[in-house]
Amino acid sequence: MAILKVNNLHLSFGGLQVLHDVSFTVNSGEIYAIIGPNGAGKTSILNCLGGFYHQQKGSINFAGSDISHLTPDRRAALGLARTFQNIALFRGMTVLDNIKLGSHAHLKTGLLGAALYWGRAHREEMALREEIENKIIDFLEIEHIRKQPVATLAYGLQKRVELARALAMQPKILLMDEPVAGMNAEETEDMVRFILDIQEERDLTIIIIEHDMRMIMDISDRIMVLNFGQKIAEGNPQEVQQHPEVLKAYLGEKRGHN
Repeated sequence: MAILKVNNLHLSFGGLQVLHDVSFTVNSGEIYAIIGPNGAGKTSILNCLGGFYHQQKGSINFAGSDISHLTPDRRAALGLARTFQNIALFRGMTVLDNIKLGSHAHLKTGLLGAALYWGRAHREEMALREEIENKIIDFLEIEHIRKQPVATLAYGLQKRVELARALAMQPKILLMDEPVAGMNAEETEDMVRFILDIQEERDLTIIIIEHDMRMIMDISDRIMVLNFGQKIAEGNPQEVQQHPEVLKAYLGEKRGHN
């Protein structure tokens, strides 16, 4: 069953057309990859889904509701979480505190209850701590660094912390922008394992952008290919690899807009 439907998305900045009439559907529980050459519009799609960019035309339907005009925080509260190509963590804060920030969109206690820290506020805090410490931190194997400042961590561990923060948001869809970019072989292998485990154990839908084609072909259920802001192919990994327009795009042949 479809959890996300994107229809006729158009995005431009001034005279520069970034996305042109892009439509696609993502099914619940699948890993859906978006690939294409540099500048194809991949990250722009994630920014539209997350509400950081506002398309000029088109609609985004998430879990049966039109979210096209919602703010990023409202989309996060509904279940859209994001990791970034360039790590977006608070470097002076500890790993645990960074992760806890991801859950704030779901806290329901009012100002007075939070200030007094009793009743509902206390129960929410305890439930949050259990979810983060007993599930997410253990799951991502970062117990040994939970009290360390993020700035002291190796790059691969910082990427893992960012993933943990996204999971703390209790998402229905996880948007991942180049999760293994800059990683060595061992770090990449670990991240791939975590992504597959997240999908299986949490029944989470994942939309992923990545330049590592071997990884994408190995883990994706379906793939959409962009070139010059247009969708040129969609299908399972085998279908996409054999598509003539995809071969042209990756061989560097130019394709103009109609």
